[in-house]
Order: sequence, then structure tokens, then C-alpha cells
Amino acid sequence: MRSISFTLPLLLLVCLNTLKGQEKLLSKQEAIALALDYNLGIRVARNTKKIDDNNSTILNSGYLPTVTANAGGSITRENTEGQLASGDTRTADGAETRRYNASLDVNYILFDGMNRYYTYKSLKERSEQSELEVRQTIENTILQLFTVYYEVARLTENTKNLEEALNISKTRLQRAKYQFEYGQNTGLDVLNAEVDINTDSVNLINSRQQLRNTMRDLNLVLNQELSSQFVADTTVNFVPGIQIENMHNEAKMNNVRLQLVEKDMNITRYNVKAAKSVFLPTIGLTGSYGWNELNNNSPLAFLIQNTSTGLTGTVNLSWNLFDGGRGITGIKNVKIGYENQELLKKQIELEVERDIRNAWDSYTNALYVLEVQEKNLQTNQNNFNRTDERYKLGQVTSIEFRQAQLNLLNAELAKSQAKYNAKLAELQMLQVSGQLLNVDF
Repeated sequence: MRSISFTLPLLLLVCLNTLKGQEKLLSKQEAIALALDYNLGIRVARNTKKIDDNNSTILNSGYLPTVTANAGGSITRENTEGQLASGDTRTADGAETRRYNASLDVNYILFDGMNRYYTYKSLKERSEQSELEVRQTIENTILQLFTVYYEVARLTENTKNLEEALNISKTRLQRAKYQFEYGQNTGLDVLNAEVDINTDSVNLINSRQQLRNTMRDLNLVLNQELSSQFVADTTVNFVPGIQIENMHNEAKMNNVRLQLVEKDMNITRYNVKAAKSVFLPTIGLTGSYGWNELNNNSPLAFLIQNTSTGLTGTVNLSWNLFDGGRGITGIKNVKIGYENQELLKKQIELEVERDIRNAWDSYTNALYVLEVQEKNLQTNQNNFNRTDERYKLGQVTSIEFRQAQLNLLNAELAKSQAKYNAKLAELQMLQVSGQLLNVDF
């Protein structure tokens, strides 16, 4: 009955190994390409950029004239009675009058106090700001992508380590059975080995379940089928030659938050200038080409038929000398808004400075932890190798062997965790400095 206790988990592990053999390797470059093409957040940001690009074209600038076509017609029937100079009276029953007209009107603003000019400049700045927002979305998505991707890689390594631990436990059980058959140990060693196999099997099954769940998270980021299965690249390469001074300089020039607030200030600066247009006159030009036709069958009418065409041009000037103070209030409020932008910029500069220092400390600390864990893994590997040799010679107990095995497994898991923590710390630092999209992953 004890052998049945771990037969079913082992059968499940065999099935999972078969499925794993059918999975495809998803490289980091492929993951980035999929995210850039299919991630929904990036696609929304790019569509928003298209809207801002459309708003910043000449067609939305107010620099082009408006052209309007008008046409109309009317028919009037009436009974009339009139007295002539000779004294005679004449009547007309059902006299019909037809009127037709058509015109083409053109309106153009020659000067509007520079409001149009600065508004157009503001829209151009907004278009450039939207491009930065797309970049910000891409950076955040890439960081989110690799947070999940490296978690898949870590769980992949963990699963492999747990598989090796299970294989070691299987070998130990087989050895314990042979020793029990030849009277070299008691049945307790066999029972302990079976218990450890069950524990290792459950741990492996749970790790694989976590791996599948994390794969679904990654498929969500990539906007792929949630059931897609793949193998992550567990290779981690660090960017060489990173220095805190360079990170500070790069952050001042390339941090996307600083660039966004700078665009906000430019937009507000143009809004201040545009608001001042209320103090200047507006000069407009109006042109019209019209056609009119009149048909009247009344015998009392002076004109029976009349057709006219004509071209009209008008220059008009409008100067709002005083609007009740609304224009002055608007300018004051826009200036206060610009002061707020300056304060916000200082706040973001301080936050970026803090973020780069925190990211640098986290990065250097993570590298140190990785170095320590690598040495610890090597120590535990040597200790396990020696314990395994002594166990084969009967010089250590199964409990001591199991403890050495667990120490090795924990060291492998800790080293894997430290490796990916260090890489994520590096990516976060690169994002703060504005260099995330300029490095190879």
C-alpha cells in the first residue's frame, strides 16, 4: 500500500513531462516583439497618439478658410388688386411668384491676436507629449513583461531542481530497499524514503501548477491565448559598466516623467500667450458669390422676370475693448497654472533623484546577494557530494543525507531567486534613467 501512495503522483509527473517536451522556447526578443505588437495598453496609447497627431495638423489649426454653399427657393401664390394712375382697377387671381437663389460664401480670419498661432503650437507640443506617453506605456509594459517572464524562468529552474531532488529521492528509496532486503537497515529507512518521495512529488506538482498560472499571466501581457504553453529562456545577462554617476546624468536627460512635465510646461506657456489675444482685435475677410432669380406672372408686377449675379467682399474688424474682466481673470489663472507646473517639475526631479538612488542601492545589494548565494550553492553542492559518498558507504544516516539534500535544494532555489531579483533591479534602474529601451535583454 505504501508504494501506491506515490505511484499516482509519479504518473502525473510523467504526463507533465510529456507535455513539456512539446512546448516552444519563447526568447526574450520574441516576447518583446509580441508585447509591442499585441499588448492592449500599448495599442490604446498608440491610438491616442494618432488622435493627437490628427489634432495637430493644419486642418485643425484654424489657418484655413471656411467655405459654405447655400441655396434656396420659394413659390408664392396670392390674389392681388391694384389701381392704376389712370384710375382703372386691375385684379390678379392666383398670381405666382418664384424666387431662387444660390451663393458660395468664404470666411477667413486674417488676424485673431495670435491666438490661433499659439494654439497651433500647443497642439504640436501635445502631439510630441503623446509620443512620450507611448514610450512611457512601452517602458512600463516591458518592465511588467519581464517581471512575469523572469518569474516563469525562475519557476522553470525551480521545477528542474525539484525534479532532480525527486530523482535523488527515488535512487535513495531503491538503495534503502536493497539494503533492507540484505538486512543492512531497518524498514524505517524505506518508510522515510517513501515519505520524502511523496513530499518531493507534491512540491514538484505545486511548482508546475504555479508555472502554468504564471504562463497565463504572461500570455495576458502579450495578449495571446491564455492556454499557450512555452519555455522561457533562463539565461540572464547583466549590462556591464553601470555607474551611479552615469545613471544620474542619463535620468536628467532621458527620464520620461521629466520630459512629460517639460512638455506640460511648454503647453501651458503657449496657453498663457494665447490667452493674451483677448486684448487684440480680430480682423476677418468675407467673400460671397451669389445668384438670384425672380419670376412673377402678376400683371401688376413692375418686373416679370429678373436674374442677378454678383460678387461681394467684406473686411471686418472686431475689437472687444472690455469683456467684463473675464479675459484678465483667465490670464491670471493660466499663469498660476504655469507656476504649478514649475512646482510639479521640481517635485518630479526630487522623486526621480530618490528613485535612481533607491534603484541603485537595490541593484548593488541584489548583485551582492547573488554573489553570496552562488558561493552558498557551491558549498552546499560540495557538502551534498561528500554526504552522498559517505551515505553509499553507510557512514551517515538517511536523515543526515536528507538534510544535505534539502540544504542543496534550498541553496539552488535561493540562488535562482537572487539571480532574477538582481536582473529586475537592474531593469528598474534602467527605466528610471531612461535607458530601458536602449539595452539588449
